[in-house]
Amino acid sequence: MIEVSVLGATGMVGQRFVELLANHPFFKIKALFASEKRKGEKYGETVQWFLSGDVPESVRNIRLSALSDSVQTKIVFSALPSSVAGEVETKLAESGHYVFSNASAHRYDRFVPIIVPEVNPEHFAAVDFQRTKGFIVTNPNCSTAGIVIPLKAIQNAFGLDSFIVFTMQALSGAGFPGVPSLGIYDNVIPYIENEEDKIKKETRKILGEFDGEFVPANFNVEARCNRVAVRDGHTEVLFIKTKNKPSLKELKTALREFYGAPQKLNLPTAPEQPIIVKDDKFRPQPILDRNSGKGMAITVGNIRESDIFDFTLTVLSHNTIRGAAGGSVLNAELLLKEGKLNV
Repeated sequence: MIEVSVLGATGMVGQRFVELLANHPFFKIKALFASEKRKGEKYGETVQWFLSGDVPESVRNIRLSALSDSVQTKIVFSALPSSVAGEVETKLAESGHYVFSNASAHRYDRFVPIIVPEVNPEHFAAVDFQRTKGFIVTNPNCSTAGIVIPLKAIQNAFGLDSFIVFTMQALSGAGFPGVPSLGIYDNVIPYIENEEDKIKKETRKILGEFDGEFVPANFNVEARCNRVAVRDGHTEVLFIKTKNKPSLKELKTALREFYGAPQKLNLPTAPEQPIIVKDDKFRPQPILDRNSGKGMAITVGNIRESDIFDFTLTVLSHNTIRGAAGGSVLNAELLLKEGKLNV
């Protein structure tokens, strides 16, 4: 078992890391890091656990470390807020750690890849240019993570000319305590700070190429992001124009048959089927579909031809699993399986 650390372990995404790593076949949690004021406290006694079930038995008695403490494990999973993550993650990479980050602080750095293993594993090559003893690898923003897998399937099969996305994003995407109850109850909030720009930048970077530098994909994209009163699960409506328009049947087949390196390697966190296509026009729905593939599968439904674009479809993904902690864990699994981690 390879020992790992989790930074920001008491927050919502940090708890997902703990949940996913507590009984992992490759990794064992050695250290959990939180704020200075919690240093020395037992994780199980101080964490306000947001997830179903109890705090995993294997981590309950781990005493929290502070970010000022040294990190002893080679592999580090970061759930730090971006305002803190930048400097901390840079120092860790410089000192030889492999940092798998959910934060946005380094996503747009020149040689830091944003990885979705089914989509762009070849972008891992960028870490060789970081000029550090270790490296930083990021996963995308939670709203980006949900759409790039079906977009990749379409790009591969038919080419991608342009798309528009409208998001209906869950409350857990805002962390805890997140949106005040009187702000979201009986309401939809039609703007999320920086979210639309993240989708535009990240989809082009992820679906682009890396050849000594990142070359963004050449397609047009527009995004509008909304916060809705759903606990977990981002619902996103895509309007897509392809370069070579397929039939509706061909489109569904391309989505259903898509798979990537995690499926080939049978990685423990990978869903057997990365894209689940629903023919029921009332699906996907967060309460019914967010946990498909243990929260790592993308559910696509209500696929129709469009009068303005070629197609419109609805995408559902679990924002704190596939869109956050699960994405980082899958990145680490893939690099480990491919022999790219010296641990």
